[in-house]
Amino acid sequence: MPETASTTRAPDALLPSLAPLLHEWLPRQRWFAGKGRRVTGFTLDAATELLPLDGTGPGLLHLLVRVEQPGRPAGTPADCYQLLLGVRTQLPPRLGPALIGRIRQGPLAGRAVYEGLRDPRLAGLLYERLRTPGRTGPLRFHATTALPPAPAPRMLDAEQSNSSLVFGDSFILKIFRRVSPGANPDLELPLALSRAGCARVPAPVAWFESGASTLGVLQPYLRDSRDGWRLALDSLADGREFTVEARALGRATAEVHLALAEALPTRRLARAETEQLAAAMDRRLHAAAQAVPALLPYVPGLRAVFAAASGGAAVQRIHGDLHLGQTLRGSDGGWAVIDFEGEPAKPLDERRSPQPTVRDVAGMLRSFDYAARTHRPWNADWASRCRAAYCTGYAEASGIDPRADPALLRAYETDKAVYEVVYEARHRPDWLPVPMSAIERLAAR
Repeated sequence: MPETASTTRAPDALLPSLAPLLHEWLPRQRWFAGKGRRVTGFTLDAATELLPLDGTGPGLLHLLVRVEQPGRPAGTPADCYQLLLGVRTQLPPRLGPALIGRIRQGPLAGRAVYEGLRDPRLAGLLYERLRTPGRTGPLRFHATTALPPAPAPRMLDAEQSNSSLVFGDSFILKIFRRVSPGANPDLELPLALSRAGCARVPAPVAWFESGASTLGVLQPYLRDSRDGWRLALDSLADGREFTVEARALGRATAEVHLALAEALPTRRLARAETEQLAAAMDRRLHAAAQAVPALLPYVPGLRAVFAAASGGAAVQRIHGDLHLGQTLRGSDGGWAVIDFEGEPAKPLDERRSPQPTVRDVAGMLRSFDYAARTHRPWNADWASRCRAAYCTGYAEASGIDPRADPALLRAYETDKAVYEVVYEARHRPDWLPVPMSAIERLAAR
């Protein structure tokens, strides 16, 4: 690949010609963070032809586009999205579901534009660029090892905040859709864990970026693994215990935390900082109660939970969004932890800040509760046993029982449940009883 990129011949005309299509298509994507707010315009940060658009075959256009929407806090930039658009004169029937639309005007008038990641030829091109590190315009490609020729690619259809391509049974490429300046934790932390010798996390083998923004990460694909959420649901459906698995998962979580503490800085919170954490939780509770009135009767009890959190907690880099769906269990019974991006809705600086490890523990405790509530009748005892086994396993590996500071653990579990209430009320009202049952339990203590 040449060191310089081909860019569109009329970049100023490109975005206006694409805008009518993006207005319709972008808000329908699972990874679009601005749902419910009107799109008022677009700004082009970068346009790169990864495959020329004027050839006889398909072209691949890489865009970094800012989406203007009302309601953005003053002084904050518009959200920036990474788009990989295929361009063809004629779209084959097999790619019909990927169609975004036909351009009516501008440099690509008359061409069909589609989701390029669903075209195996274009998806394979991304992998080939990772095999040959270097620059293509503003894009920089890196690899830690020599990669084999591209296996057959397929795009995963699971609903998530990013897009993933699996290449054969060997590698998975996560492509970040909403991008921010700074190292993405899903690259930063697995690299740090790899250097620390932690085998619980698949080590990145390649990635690409633009400026200070991480755009995509290639890691080994754990093809013989099953995710913890599915395993837990199968256990419930079969009437089996899950405590052995939960205990092993607790040990795996502790090993990851220990390795992160070895690889990256740690410190202790002063009492004033803990009070600030509790105040932030209290503010989120207040906003949530305004949005979901069902929370109002529990607000006094929940505020007391936050107020009880004491100072002196150790903070370090953590996963930030840990739950059963972020874990994989191999055929050998070993657990792996994946997806270190943190909660995508939160600012990148916040996701990269050191935090108490009990935040990850609280997320997993809530996940056991969610799994138990999918079963009819609700199997609350199953969840309690899993939660206890997980904490026991964590204590065995780390020497620190997360239940040793019950006030702080309860505060983080409460904060997570409050977040869940708002999410379910907005997106899955039928699931609202799941976090509300936790709210009732936590507020009563």
